[in-house]
Amino acid sequence: MAFTSCAFRAFKSVHSDGSVSTSQERRHAAGVALALAASVSNQSGASAGALAMGALGAPGVVAVRQVVAALALNAVARPAWRSLDRRTWLLVVALAAVMGTMNLTLFAAIDRIGLGLAVTLEFLGPLSVAVGTSRRVVDCLAALVAAVGVVVLVRPGPASDIVGIAAALVAAAMWASYILLNRALGPRLPGLGGATAATTVLALTWSLPVVVVTLFAGPSWQAVTLAVVCGVLSSAVPYAADLSALRMLPASLFSTLASANPVWAFAVGALVLGQRVEGHEVIGAVLVVVANIVATLRWPRSGPPTP
Repeated sequence: MAFTSCAFRAFKSVHSDGSVSTSQERRHAAGVALALAASVSNQSGASAGALAMGALGAPGVVAVRQVVAALALNAVARPAWRSLDRRTWLLVVALAAVMGTMNLTLFAAIDRIGLGLAVTLEFLGPLSVAVGTSRRVVDCLAALVAAVGVVVLVRPGPASDIVGIAAALVAAAMWASYILLNRALGPRLPGLGGATAATTVLALTWSLPVVVVTLFAGPSWQAVTLAVVCGVLSSAVPYAADLSALRMLPASLFSTLASANPVWAFAVGALVLGQRVEGHEVIGAVLVVVANIVATLRWPRSGPPTP
């Protein structure tokens, strides 16, 4: 009888552990799927914006995108506006200015040098924050690898589009500033509160007026639809998917998956926009991605904020 009781308890324990293990595996698989979906959605949205830029221009596309982002964020995280003090307001306004500049320069870069190259150069932003706030030797090596990757990727020369490359690098600097400002806002507006407040301020003070002016110019409904699709796919969907994925995955795995965005950018640029991908661009992008993965493995569970 005692043997039967022990055997039953052992079987129950094994069965229970197996169920927990299977449940965890399914949770991780769902998290990976969501993280990948966020990346593909983000780059697909950027490609839709690129298609609309011929009719709306970069300001028009970015303005529509930011209005959609503000609506999406306010649906899930409304800041307590009346409780914001002067210091918090200053940080929110600064973050709004950074977000607007970042998106304008990114789309200007996409228009000139292509989606893959622009996004890869923009990813130097979070990499610079990770390296700049670390004392690890491996992060210094990651920075060196990224620098080599950029040289291979861009291949500086007389034919280089300096304006497009400069715009992408400004976007990278703005992304780095976005991360640092979000960290400063974190204790005052936790979670998505800072991003929601800044996106709302940007939408009300800049995006909505630009949208009105753009619509008065009489663009085609196809171009406006593409800009809205850009906003949904590159803001609403990634925000929701990333938030869910962060609850299911270890920070290291999430950061690794997020760091692969340049790869998806080149793929979407080739498939949707018909942009050629050269061999040196693939090598350079891989080096930047590897450097990002190495540098961001130490980040906390919340991961790098996605603009």
